[in-house]
Amino acid sequence: MEETKKIFEKFFLYLKLNEYSFIFIRNMLKNNNRREQIIDAAVEVFAEKGFYNAKVTDVAHTAGVADGTIYLYFKNKDDLLISLFESKMEKILDRFNATLQTASSAGEKLKRFIQLHFQMVEENQHLAEVFQVELRQSGKFIKDYHNQKFIDFLNVIGQIIREGQLSGEFRKNIRINTAKLAVFGAIDEIARQWILTAEPKSQLQDIARELTQTFLLGLSPIRQEE
Repeated sequence: MEETKKIFEKFFLYLKLNEYSFIFIRNMLKNNNRREQIIDAAVEVFAEKGFYNAKVTDVAHTAGVADGTIYLYFKNKDDLLISLFESKMEKILDRFNATLQTASSAGEKLKRFIQLHFQMVEENQHLAEVFQVELRQSGKFIKDYHNQKFIDFLNVIGQIIREGQLSGEFRKNIRINTAKLAVFGAIDEIARQWILTAEPKSQLQDIARELTQTFLLGLSPIRQEE
């Protein structure tokens, strides 16, 4: 009888622990969803009002939460901007890696990289404006933040160029660090000008094809310098 009682006690304890685990996981998911909800609202507000003019109250109103709720997840407006960048960049990097994975050559990867970059600018113009314009308005982001996500992004380009050099598609005497900055600089400035230009806008995919051809021609081993 005593042994049976102990078995039931252990069983009920097991159920109780699982109930706590379920509640913990549910609350964790709820908190993550709320955090993403606030980040999405911040993208909209920062794009429409500008980072400096936007207030935490504006973000809270757009997210449908109380002002104080913002500070449960973020220290201040700068912290919200940096967290926004990290959250969105992680998803962007995943999308780039998935898109490039099936490419059969370095040239095809470079083409897909440039096309996808411009495609995402067109798909989410609010986020593009925050990335292209508003992030550069934050002194904390520019001076104090160790931007590992951006380094990872540049390294995607660097890896494409390295693969092209190893396969013989690209010139071996090109400095990878210089080339990846040149590719990023070109697509970044074109995207920024596109965001800031009033309608009608040029077709970014047409620009992507022209830019891809320009870089592939410049990287080609046929143009190997003496």
